[in-house]
Amino acid sequence: MNNTDINKTKNDEVAVFTRPLRRTITEDLSGYIATKAGHSILFLITSVSVLAVLLIFFFVIHESAPFLFKGGLSQSWQRITEFLGSTQWYPQKEANPEFGALAIVVGSLYVTICSLLIAVPLGLMCAFFLSDIAPFGLRQICKPIIEILAAIPSVAYGVFAVMVVAPWMQNNLGFSTGTNALNASLILSVMALPTIISVAEDALSAVGREIREASYALGATRAETLIQIVLPTAHSGIVAAVILGMMRALGETMVVWMASGNASRIPTPWWDLSQAVRTMTATLAGELGEVPKNTDHYHVLFALGLLLLIFSFGLNMVSEYFMARFKKVKGIK
Repeated sequence: MNNTDINKTKNDEVAVFTRPLRRTITEDLSGYIATKAGHSILFLITSVSVLAVLLIFFFVIHESAPFLFKGGLSQSWQRITEFLGSTQWYPQKEANPEFGALAIVVGSLYVTICSLLIAVPLGLMCAFFLSDIAPFGLRQICKPIIEILAAIPSVAYGVFAVMVVAPWMQNNLGFSTGTNALNASLILSVMALPTIISVAEDALSAVGREIREASYALGATRAETLIQIVLPTAHSGIVAAVILGMMRALGETMVVWMASGNASRIPTPWWDLSQAVRTMTATLAGELGEVPKNTDHYHVLFALGLLLLIFSFGLNMVSEYFMARFKKVKGIK
C-alpha cells in the first residue's frame, strides 16, 4: 500500500465520523443543567461536614455556657479563673465543689509531648528509610504494615498497656504502679507513628528526584543530601506530620483512660514519668456518663470538652497552614 492509499484510508476514517460538531439547544441546556446539578450535589455533600462541625461547636458552647457565664460578670470571671488556674478538681463535693482543671490540661499536654519525643525521631527515621534508602519492593511491603497500626482499635492498645506494659514496669523498673505517664506516652507514641511516617514520607517523596541527583552530582553523600537538602525542602510537610501526630495523641481516649493512672495532679518533679496523671479525654470518658444532667459538674465537663476542641481546632489550622505552604513551595495546586 502506497502513501496515496494510506491517506485515502485516513480520509475515509475521518469521513465516517458521525457525531455533529455543533450541539443542539436542547443538548446544550441539558448539559448545563447536569453540570450545575452535579456541582450543587457536591457542594451540599461538602456542606454537611462543615455544618456538622459548626453544630458540634454550637452544642458544646451551649452546654458549657451555664458554667462559664453563670451569675454576673465578676462571678463568671472567677469561675473561669478557677477553671484554668486551679489544680483542685473536686466537682462532686456536696459543699463548695471545686472545678480546677489546670492539672488535667497539664496532664494531657504532658503525655502528648512525651509521646512526641519518642514518636517524632522514630517516625522521621522510618520516613527517611522508606523514601530514600529502602528498595521499592521492600517499601511496598513495609508501608502497608506500618499503616495497619492505625487500624488497631485503641482499646486493644489499652489492654496491652494494662496487661503487659504495666506489670513489666513494676517488675523491672521498680515503679510503684505501672499505670503512669510513661506507660501512656509509650503507647501513644506507637499510635502516632503511622500518621507521622505516612505524612512525612509523602513530603520527602514530593521533593523530587532531580534535587537529589543534583546534590549527588555536586559530590554530596546520601547523608548530606538527606540532612542538608531534602530535609530543609520538606520541612513544612514534616512539621504538618508532627502536628497531625500531636492531634492523634491529644485526642486519644481509651489508652490514657486505662494506662495513665487518672490522678488529677501535676507531676513533681516534672521529669518523673512514673507518676500517674489525668487527661481531658479520660476525664470526659470517665465522668460524663455518670454525672447528673444540668448540674455544675455536667456543664464544667462540657467546658473541658470545649477547651479540647479549641486545642484540636488550633492544631488543625496550624497543620493546614504548613501543608499549604509546602504545596506552594512545590508548586502543587
